[in-house]
Amino acid sequence: MQFQTTIQEACYHKIATWMRELYGKFPCAREDVPGLAMVMGSALIEVFVFPWEKDDAIINARSYVVTDVELSPDLLHFLLRENNIMRFGAFGIDEHGDIVFEHTIVGSTCDKLELEASVNAVLEIADDYDDKIVERWGGRRALDRIAS
Repeated sequence: MQFQTTIQEACYHKIATWMRELYGKFPCAREDVPGLAMVMGSALIEVFVFPWEKDDAIINARSYVVTDVELSPDLLHFLLRENNIMRFGAFGIDEHGDIVFEHTIVGSTCDKLELEASVNAVLEIADDYDDKIVERWGGRRALDRIAS
């Protein structure tokens, strides 16, 4: 894994320690980018650390909620309405048309409690909404994609 800045590297090591303290052995380090991944229920979350400006980093908690789903106007309207009631994070569509849920926080000001709140929010929303979306619009949950 390569880091672009020393601040990104320091932030990664800080949150990797906290993630292990919070979630035990479950967070697995990614080898290709500064990030960790873990599964809860049917949700897979990845927590990445990216450089931000010259002297900071951001922590992005992201989960693929549903893949291989037709992005109908009804589904997209549903996601936008749900974004309006979210406390932390928002739904989005990635470059492949997959539904994601993510939340980003500032690395330099992040503490363990804020990281836990961010990660738990993304995990809980993804684990809850993947079933709702698949039941109504089809597609596959992250866990289904991993299993195949």
